[in-house]
Amino acid sequence: MLSHNFAAGCALLACLSLAAAQAPAPQPPPSAALPATPAAAGAPSPGAAATRESLLIGPGDLLHVSFLREPELDQHIRVLDSGDIVLALAGRISVKGLAPAAAALRIADRYRDGGFLLHPVVTVFVEEYATETVTVLGQVRHPGNVHLESPRTLIDVLALAGGLTEVADRHIVIQRGGPQGERLHVFLSNGADAALNANIVVRPGDTVLVPRAGIVYVLGDVARPGGYPMQNDSRMTVLQAIALASGASKTASEKHVRLVRNVDGITQSINLPLRDMERGRQPDVPLRADDILYVPFSLARNISLGIAGITAAASSALIYATH
Repeated sequence: MLSHNFAAGCALLACLSLAAAQAPAPQPPPSAALPATPAAAGAPSPGAAATRESLLIGPGDLLHVSFLREPELDQHIRVLDSGDIVLALAGRISVKGLAPAAAALRIADRYRDGGFLLHPVVTVFVEEYATETVTVLGQVRHPGNVHLESPRTLIDVLALAGGLTEVADRHIVIQRGGPQGERLHVFLSNGADAALNANIVVRPGDTVLVPRAGIVYVLGDVARPGGYPMQNDSRMTVLQAIALASGASKTASEKHVRLVRNVDGITQSINLPLRDMERGRQPDVPLRADDILYVPFSLARNISLGIAGITAAASSALIYATH
């Protein structure tokens, strides 16, 4: 009887052990879960983070490098032309093109690897950017340097320079800062919605050049002879130019209108059928910068002008801004 009970007890213990072995291991509560490493969580590396910074450290910048619990190592130091800084104990460290956070990590690694500090905690703050200005040149009200501490849109930068002049071209060139800077050709539309939606960003250290718009000259027997900037998307046709000059006079000889154009250094004179263009029998002709339209007077008041005379008249013509 005793042996029978002992055998049953052994069998029960064996069953309990087998069940415990097959049971899943207990999982820690959510609060006890280990934090994911930066690589597992998909966190960007210091270099990737630096590329998203609006302003990176460059030559001439003034940095404040501070050390937690080591105030005697704090320094206010300016970045050399080579992009290096010289720190106590650690020596030269390259920080050019780095974000302040990435530069702090590089400095901490140098002090740790060099055996100067066991657990360095470094902070880098840019006290003064040497490239915090944008140079705006050309057809703006106040050309020169514009103070800019962070990236701004092209419209903002032009506004800080006083806005465009009345003869400004809408094809604007932006030269990015640095020896290898990218050159952007931007068209700033006359349309308000298109201009506001362009979203072109100008950064400190960039150069913005606003060229002068091309001029088309309308001379002769028109109501308002003079030069007219090609401001509407930098395009203009013969009929548009005549309209800007308030039209040909009643005494004008519209059958003998001439287009004077310089082609590869050679001045050419082209006859235009203005009356047929106005009536839709001939297509309108697009014009180029520096083209001259000459509308002659009627036979009773005709003044015969050669190409040289027309070109000379254009050089002294008034320039009218279109609005």
